This record gives sequence, structure tokens and C-alpha cells, in this order.
Amino acid sequence: MAIHTTLFFKFKALLQRDGWISPAYVGIDASGKISYLSNIAPSGAFAMDAVEGYAIPGFQNAHSHAFQYAMAGLAESHVAGTHDDFWTWREAMYRCALSIGPDQLEAIATMLYSEMLRHGYTQVAEFHYLHHDQEGNPYNNLAELGERMVAAAKNAGIKITLVPVFYQKGNFGQAPQPRQRRFISASINDYFKLFESSKEAIKTYGDASIGFSIHSLRAVDFTDIVKTVGSMPSGLPFHMHVAEQKKEVADCVGYCGKRPMQWVLDNLPVGDRFHLVHSTHLDDQELLRLAKSGARVVLCPSTEGNLGDGIFRMKEFVGQKGRWSIGTDSHIGINPLEEFRMIDYRQRLTTHARNTFDGDAARYMVNEAVASGRMAMGVQANDHFETGRPFDAYVLDAKAPLLAATSLENMAATMVYSADANYALGTIVNGKWKVKNNRHVGEKETRDNFIRAMRKLANR
Repeated sequence: MAIHTTLFFKFKALLQRDGWISPAYVGIDASGKISYLSNIAPSGAFAMDAVEGYAIPGFQNAHSHAFQYAMAGLAESHVAGTHDDFWTWREAMYRCALSIGPDQLEAIATMLYSEMLRHGYTQVAEFHYLHHDQEGNPYNNLAELGERMVAAAKNAGIKITLVPVFYQKGNFGQAPQPRQRRFISASINDYFKLFESSKEAIKTYGDASIGFSIHSLRAVDFTDIVKTVGSMPSGLPFHMHVAEQKKEVADCVGYCGKRPMQWVLDNLPVGDRFHLVHSTHLDDQELLRLAKSGARVVLCPSTEGNLGDGIFRMKEFVGQKGRWSIGTDSHIGINPLEEFRMIDYRQRLTTHARNTFDGDAARYMVNEAVASGRMAMGVQANDHFETGRPFDAYVLDAKAPLLAATSLENMAATMVYSADANYALGTIVNGKWKVKNNRHVGEKETRDNFIRAMRKLANR
């Protein structure tokens, strides 16, 4: 039987859910899909890219606010004698959101997405709520800025799930504030018009898909939340912030008599299409019900730590068979391996025990983050790499001293707990190198456009 390939890769090893294939031969067809996958070399003469590296699955960044990359590191000066928390940080975020034009936004997002690729992400869910112009007026193309996100992903070469966000209120039962004016869809009808326009925007890129979202309970009228979720198109992933801050929980209880996650579980058809971001402050019953619901939690450890959100009860959640993925939210950090370490180490610090997860912790975290991360993008797969599916991989250098001296039995743990970006050889999307030797293929143009945009923004 003929093997329809345009190229073969040979890796020192490739990571599947149940362990390593070594050596690993991967045949790629003309569409970037895997046509051959084995530890046995193919017969015949083929073009072969022999890589001195270990291929692991490309990661999914399940929660991104791309515009916030423009303010990374700019809210870290704290005036003596004052209190600085999420809510004061949010004011800096509003100033940033009100200052960015469409061209700048595209340049910022392209740079961010290129950096995500460099760190091993091959897909991103863009939780997109920057919809209108700087005066708060809709663009003629309602999804103008969503289309810029798609263009940025195309420029960088990352796969994107555009998640247009319904954002209507300033807080529970309160009118929106003027500084939120770029976010607002006043009615369900307005949101669905935006959603339909966003569906058109993704048609400009073959590796773009669509998701569905409510920003949070505080940002949309409860009746409208129920109606909107009830009208969700079938088969799409649904994303929402829940219970990120203690004040949010207290405000929700004061408004409706229920905690945010309690209200969500009582009033919405929570299941495996739901991706609930942060979910930081849950009581025992909420944690148990959430785990049993099949919904996924999206954890953003670097941002959650930076904002002082709190620590998700991961050890208990996983003990109840809860499912989860990772995101980088405000992009104060964008290395998935660091996100894994923060998830585990916070549990170790609070439980005073080292076994947050049973068995091989590194393999468990990679397996879970990839499986649930793909669900957050609207993708389902049985294994990390499968024939007939796109070849998206993060490749680490087999000659890096620590990896070169490590057995396959300990390789995943060494990567997750010890590696940094210097260990990377590159990132492959659809069978093509998008980052090679730790340099993005479009680095110079992307960098130059980003620096011009930031100088125009003049916030740094």
C-alpha cells in the first residue's frame, strides 16, 4: 500500500498518552496530516528530516486576552501605604484597552502568538471582548477586532479558536461603566449579531474556529445568561469566568443569595462543553458537583498568581476525577511548563505533601492539559498523535545536557520540572516548522511591527 507523504520526520522519541515511541518516524501528507507513525523506518526512498529531538504534543492555550500582552509588567509598582489587588489592576487594564487601535492590536497579537509558538503552544482560545472602537461605537464590520485576532494567528501560524464574549454589565445588576465601553453588547440580539459576524471572520483562515462565551455572572443579566446559553449552537465549546475573586463571590451572594459556581451549576446545563475559567473560590459541594458535571476548569497559574486571585483546589478536584486545561490569560507568563510547575507546587506548599498527582505527575499533566485543552478548542482526539490528524508538536533538544543524560522513563518529568525555553528546538504546526532553533520563522517582521505599535501606544 502506498504511503502518501511529502516528508518524513525522524525523532529520537515521540510522546503518546501511554508513553514514548522511540525512535519515531512520522510521515506527513500534503495537508500537514500524519500519514505514517511508527518506530520502524518506512520502506522506500523518502525525504527525511532527522531531528535530534524529542517530540511532545503542541499545547493548547485555553484562555487568552491578547491585548493585555501590551501591559505585561506595567502594573507591578505598588505605592507605599496603598492596597493593590485585582480590582486596582483592572483599572490599568481598562486604560490599556481604551488606548489600542486595530493595527496595533493585530501587531501585539501577532507578537504574542509567535511567542506562544516559541514556548510550545500550537493552539489558542482567544477570549475576545475588545469589540468596539475607542469611543465605544461598533465598527462597520462588527467583528473588526476579532478579524484582527484571526489575522494575527494566521500571520504567526498558530491555530485559533475565536471566542467572542458577551459582556453587558458593569457588575451584578449594574449598568456598564464608561471605561468598559469597548466591551459591551447591550442585548442578546446585539451579542448574536457579533457572534454571526465573528463566524464570518474565521473564514479568512483555515485553522480558525469559533467558540461561545459569557464573560462572567457579574457581566451579563442572569435571565439573559440562561437565554443565551440555551441558544448556543450545538457542538461549540462554551467559555466563562467563574469565581475568580473573593469579592466577586461576596457580591454574587449579596445579589442573588448564591455563590457564583453554585448559581452556574443550578441554572445552566453544565457539561463537557463548558470551560470554566479560574474557578478559584469553590466550597466543598461546588467542587464535587463541578467534578461530576464533566465540565473543564481552565487554570491560568501565572496570571492567577500575579493578580493574587488565590489557589484552585487542584489536589481535591483531581481526586474527584475533575478535568482541567491551562491558559495564560493576561500573558504575564507564557511558558506551559512553568504553568504546570506552578499548578503542582502551589498544592505542595498548601498541603505540605509532594504527591499532588498519583503516578507520573509530568505525564499526567501533559495528558490532561492536552486532552482538555483540545476540548476547549472544539477538538476531540484519542491520542496525542494519530494518523489522519494534523502533526502539531513541540520539539525539545535531545542534546541538551540534562536530557541527553536522562532515560525515557524519566524524560517527561525532567522536561516538565526542569526544562525552559532554552531546551527547545522548535514548534511544528501542520507538519511545518513555525519555530526552529528557538527562532520564529517570521521573527524580524513580527518584532519590528510590534515595536512600532508599542512606541505608538507609548505606555511603556
